Amino acid sequence: MIVNHTPVGWQIIYQQAHALLAAQLLYQWPAFLPTDQWVGLLAAAAQHDDEQADWTGHYGLTPAGAPANFTMKEFSLEQATRLMGAARFQGRWRSLLTSMHMSTLYESLRGQKAEIDVFLDEQLASQKTWRRELKIRKAEADQSYTLLHWCDRLSLILCRQELPEMGRALEIYHGPHGHRHKVVRPEETGPVQVQPWPFREPHFTVSVEASILHQLQFASDAELAAALREAPIETLRWELAKG
Repeated sequence: MIVNHTPVGWQIIYQQAHALLAAQLLYQWPAFLPTDQWVGLLAAAAQHDDEQADWTGHYGLTPAGAPANFTMKEFSLEQATRLMGAARFQGRWRSLLTSMHMSTLYESLRGQKAEIDVFLDEQLASQKTWRRELKIRKAEADQSYTLLHWCDRLSLILCRQELPEMGRALEIYHGPHGHRHKVVRPEETGPVQVQPWPFREPHFTVSVEASILHQLQFASDAELAAALREAPIETLRWELAKG
């Protein structure tokens, strides 16, 4: 979950919903791949946070009983393994992109546990095999994955309310064509701008759903889960426009 504190409680955005927002952003880029690969890239973006584990053992709570932001959770080898297993059903291209995301996120954990090292080694070996079988050069795969990573990053900036105040700019990430992009909101209630502008259309809107909780603390995962099932939902929207 992405957890934002509000004056009246908590705003909860599921990681799967954040991933769908990333896919909305990717959809607005001019396609530079064949149709099958472009759709596979969209699928990888939309599903890169799937296969989340059930809430057990305060999986969804901090020690103080508040909803836990995803950054507070340890790496779940089980979830990562399930995610790779699910990707295989959509083919080698989707698997390659998802595996590259696993390497990007978790390579820094190498050396902590033997089972994590095995998983990371499997990803690198599989990526090499898939590239060879698909006749895709590493530079081509890197360019496509870079776009997924870029959209993931901008989606997180929006979902985590990280847009800078007072018209300041925040670097997103380098895009698939090597440009380093920044995001800025010149006016507090105005459209979001990305510089340089990479999108197909000069103006569009993206959205994500958030659950609103007014209760600050929870005694158990079950209580939090029940509150989320009953929580009102609001749609958060961002207007993006070329500056």
